[in-house]
Amino acid sequence: MLYGPMTHPAFLRALAAAGHGSKILLADGNYPHTTGVNERCELISLNLAPGLLGVNEILEVLKRTIPIEKAEIMVPEDDQDTIDIPAHADYKAALLDVEFGEIPRFKFYDAARSEDVGIIVATGDQRLYANLLLTIGVRQPGE
Repeated sequence: MLYGPMTHPAFLRALAAAGHGSKILLADGNYPHTTGVNERCELISLNLAPGLLGVNEILEVLKRTIPIEKAEIMVPEDDQDTIDIPAHADYKAALLDVEFGEIPRFKFYDAARSEDVGIIVATGDQRLYANLLLTIGVRQPGE
């Protein structure tokens, strides 16, 4: 039996194999989960149904499981109108001490296909631009 917030065996195994600098993509329900990442990336399917499970719920457990060094969010291309993206406000509120970067949509797809991305979590999140790319940090002494 495990102590701690996460109990998903495949997700725990993938996290244990990742290290400092490895990236995890929490992908919304519209993301191309198999073609939008590199071929070595491990797929963790948590997309039970539209709206279940969402990135917010997964992030709440994940941030208590690993150190998060950086977060990157997908934003519309420069030539598109600025839109309100509620998911981004949620992520920033959940990760107050984490550096955030913004990546335009098509460059985000390129970043997600990088060899540094070792895990993609397919979620049922239906919000626009709800993709979140996380960089694993370093475990501090005493943690």
